[in-house]
Amino acid sequence: MSVLVVGLSHRSAPVSLLERAALTDEAKAKLLQDALAAEPATEAAVLATCNRIELYADVDKFHAGVAELSMLLSLHSGVGLEELTPYLYVHYEDRAVHHLFSVACGLDSMVVGEGQILGQIKDALALGQELHTAGRLLNDLFQQALRVGKRAHSETGIDRAGQSLVTFGLDQLAATTGKLAGKRALVVGAGSMSSLAAATLVRAGVTELVIANRTADRAERLAAQLGGRAADFDAVAGELASADLVVSCTGATGLVLDHATVAAAVATRTATGAGSAPLALLDLAMPRDVDAAVHGLEGAHLVDIESLAEASADAPMAADVDEVRKIVAAEVGAFGAAQRAARITPTVVALRAMAADVVTGELTRLDGRLPDLDDKLRAEITQTVRRVVDKLLHAPTVRVKQLAGEPGGAGYADALRELFDLDPQAVAAVSRADDPNRGRP
Repeated sequence: MSVLVVGLSHRSAPVSLLERAALTDEAKAKLLQDALAAEPATEAAVLATCNRIELYADVDKFHAGVAELSMLLSLHSGVGLEELTPYLYVHYEDRAVHHLFSVACGLDSMVVGEGQILGQIKDALALGQELHTAGRLLNDLFQQALRVGKRAHSETGIDRAGQSLVTFGLDQLAATTGKLAGKRALVVGAGSMSSLAAATLVRAGVTELVIANRTADRAERLAAQLGGRAADFDAVAGELASADLVVSCTGATGLVLDHATVAAAVATRTATGAGSAPLALLDLAMPRDVDAAVHGLEGAHLVDIESLAEASADAPMAADVDEVRKIVAAEVGAFGAAQRAARITPTVVALRAMAADVVTGELTRLDGRLPDLDDKLRAEITQTVRRVVDKLLHAPTVRVKQLAGEPGGAGYADALRELFDLDPQAVAAVSRADDPNRGRP
């Protein structure tokens, strides 16, 4: 059996589609139950946030699994399969593990390094456990993902990546406008990234800070904290013409500043002589707040997520991200080795059980042949026979576990069963006894 994930996220699909595909709690539960009822899957878990919907399953057939999971996502999201399919991504076996570990570390988030995803992964696992759809493989996978995510946050500076994104973006603006000190700044949005940008601008010495947000109370609170002023969201177009630089990071699903609005602000600045430098705009939103066509507008300079992502590896976040990627790669290898080794454990246990039965049978036969054997001598013979069997089995069972943990080691369990003519039902019985869902309805 192998882990398979089929999903879509802000990296593969427009936010408008993600919003339509969003799953209610009831839909998530039904999706898991239907996934388990499908033939290719024996376990299932769903990770559903505002930015991603991913269905994980333990499957024995790749192509059938992809088809079934895709169909179920379409059915329970309400988005037609034909429309949904172009935006779906598929990861299998080690790539699926790598994907979940990366997600847990915040590498796949809109804001790199954000920690909220860990709670969402924990909730996904809890739902799978509650509905008894997460068995041994997915329990191990999701629990390890949580540990990897926590390790990344404790051992690296990935938490600072979001801050580094703001700092790096403002540095790019400064390259166009000159020093930020003495500039008039407009911040659109009042969430965590916008707040961080506003605070950074104040520390940089801007002479005026204006905060505009759809929820006026939040804009007023942030402006009061930083010594700026709040503006109505509807007044953004007017404020734009008075600003030297703009930072926008909202949760809007459409453009906040279209080409015409920015062009009008540039024209006003030119007519009034408001500034000799281009109007500098930093768009930290995903999806974008500022029309990409502004890149070609004379009198404006736009820096957005895409242009930041294409920047050199000297970006402040690059070293932290690279360290996390190394952690993820190492953890994926360790998880794969542990899972491969674990697959042979039931076979080894069954082998030792068979050997114990052989010893017991032979000692019983010895009792029948020598009923008057001295108890002390009988105990010594029993201990000797068991010691011989244990020594004979020790090296091959230890070695086969090591070999099974290596890539391509899956066949060693089969070889062991064939060589010792082990009963497949005995091996299966050990696996069932170790199943965390054993005895659950």
